[in-house]
Amino acid sequence: MPNAEFARELDPHRGYLLRVARLQLRDEALAEDVVQETLLAALSGGGFSGRSSLRTWLTGILKHKIVDAIRRKRREPAAASTFGNVESELAIEDFGALFGQSGGWDEPPADWGNPEEALGRREFFDVLDFCLEKLPPSTARVFMMREVMELETDEICKELAITANNLWVMLYRARMALRLCLEQNWFAGRSSRG
Repeated sequence: MPNAEFARELDPHRGYLLRVARLQLRDEALAEDVVQETLLAALSGGGFSGRSSLRTWLTGILKHKIVDAIRRKRREPAAASTFGNVESELAIEDFGALFGQSGGWDEPPADWGNPEEALGRREFFDVLDFCLEKLPPSTARVFMMREVMELETDEICKELAITANNLWVMLYRARMALRLCLEQNWFAGRSSRG
């Protein structure tokens, strides 16, 4: 594939990559730099084989660039935390209504059919992006660091200056909120999508 044509195919993914980078880095200039590095690596690397979607491949490159940026930032002199107050995101009582006295589901999760099939559909990722954007920023950031970037607990806690308990509560909240959002916005209407 010619370089100019490939560059045009990359352009529609820039906005998504920038949203992910902003969420993780909380620094507009650094997010722009990391996305630029990602797109340059994609153009110069020539490693796209088509075995995954272009977006998935670009996200993999971005993940490594973000991790490198976080590690570089950690080596710099410490500045005031940009993570903010997470206390408002730590209360898990909101999800208490989902469970009965015995700790089991009051109403079990909806039938998700074949999740593997959903992962192959672009529309699913649009709904997932929508659901991630509805999460509080700190909760979404923690979820992305753990589940997308696959950072270890100690690395996330050190970067965000939170305890492991805070991290696990935030991950729980993120997973529960994403589950509810996906059930309402994707799986509930799955029969109409095919």
